[in-house]
Amino acid sequence: MPPFVAEVAQLVLNGIMAGTILAVPAIGLTAIYAVLRFPNFALASHATVGAFAGYVANVQFGLPIVPSVMCAFLAAGLAGVVSDEYVLKPFRAAGFITTAIASIALTIGIENLIRFGFGNELRGYDLPLMRDWRFWGLRVGPQQVQNLGIAAVAMALLFAFLAFTRTGKAMRAVADNPMLAAIKGINADVVARLVSFVGMGLAGLGGMLIGLDTTIDPLTGFRAILNVFAAAVVGGLGSIPGAVIGALTVGIGEELCLLFLSPDYRSAVGFTAILLVLTLRPRGILGARAY
Repeated sequence: MPPFVAEVAQLVLNGIMAGTILAVPAIGLTAIYAVLRFPNFALASHATVGAFAGYVANVQFGLPIVPSVMCAFLAAGLAGVVSDEYVLKPFRAAGFITTAIASIALTIGIENLIRFGFGNELRGYDLPLMRDWRFWGLRVGPQQVQNLGIAAVAMALLFAFLAFTRTGKAMRAVADNPMLAAIKGINADVVARLVSFVGMGLAGLGGMLIGLDTTIDPLTGFRAILNVFAAAVVGGLGSIPGAVIGALTVGIGEELCLLFLSPDYRSAVGFTAILLVLTLRPRGILGARAY
């Protein structure tokens, strides 16, 4: 394989790995937006909650990665329900802009609570040392493959839940038409709590997957939120399949920009993606679909 082709192929592979992980919290953000009609930026801090919950389960209690990821999902999901019910819900009547601003204040508060409890130092998970796998001139780490598998399974379970369960169909009904769903007897408050649990749980799971690939600190979620938001916007806010497509687009775009730009400018890809989509296709790749 020619060197340039091999380099591009490696970057695309890296982008697919990163984009698949990015899709998990992006789905959480777009699901919350589809049902509650506001972008909940507190997703950033809940990603950090999940990352640290997984850290405690893995490092302090010695659990393997998969059970630790489940702990990350549950901890972030429960924190999401509590924070939405007691902090953000009173702001909803004031409109989505006020609620979105309140979610930013909430994420700052939660991040500082984590900083108070764990400090500012970088932390890593208890992972075995393994050599990268090499094939066709490409390189991939075993942990990356495991992260990809966990993310893919989480997304598949979510799609199955939404498509085949009564509760999932109720969530889709509220997202499509809240008034008609209420007439049919669907309790919007119960659905709101459920979508907060699932959406923030996915954020926590995504936060731990990001940490497994690097390290974690109280700003883990804050550093990822721009790319998460960009993925949701590119795919179309309110569309879960769109969030996956948007995440892969942002992930691959970030990696391919390294062909021309310094790594210091990788974060600019998220800004550029948002600007291009809002200019050329304001509703995103898959429009304004709800689920």
